[in-house]
Amino acid sequence: MARAPAESAPRVESAGDRLAPQDKALRVYALVQLAQREYSRAELRRKLLSRAAADTRQDLPNGARSPAEAGLLRSDDAPCIAAVAERVDTVLDWLEANRYLSAQRFIESRVRVRSERFGNLRIRQELAQHGLSLPAQTESMLQSSEFDRALAVWARKFKPGSDPTADIAKQARFLAGRGFASEVIWRVLHSSHSSASTADEEMASDSRATLPR
Repeated sequence: MARAPAESAPRVESAGDRLAPQDKALRVYALVQLAQREYSRAELRRKLLSRAAADTRQDLPNGARSPAEAGLLRSDDAPCIAAVAERVDTVLDWLEANRYLSAQRFIESRVRVRSERFGNLRIRQELAQHGLSLPAQTESMLQSSEFDRALAVWARKFKPGSDPTADIAKQARFLAGRGFASEVIWRVLHSSHSSASTADEEMASDSRATLPR
């Protein structure tokens, strides 16, 4: 959720405090989005650009149905496109300066949600799509917990007690698709197979012990 700056922190003056009315509406729209969940700057920028384009269409003159028909935001009209992007970036700068938009909070939120179901490779790839990377401390934490997380994901899908040797390739593909490292996948499948074999041996031993001599 969007967070207001701490009371003890001085309010940051920026160009965003002198927004035009239409850009104030864009800022309110951004705050509504951030109240629902954390966003990366790149992700929110795409939404704001889309919103700005929609606002432009609503204000088109002479009944034009698109910015192109009105002579606005044409693909060859770089100054107009740059002006819209500058407006959006001004809003984003204000959001960051006032701590409503935070890359750190976005990373923490994404890791918290994704780490329960996905491996480190998948998490890194998703963050890279937002132009972000894992902090060293978070990376280390994920590395140390990946085996346990992969084992839990495997257990939810294939159920402990079932034959882990059945369709090993399918199980490996499933874990790889979730973004777990190949060495972690091998450890999970090897551990599951070893546990099942030990359980079978113990059961067989108990059965032999109860047989009449």
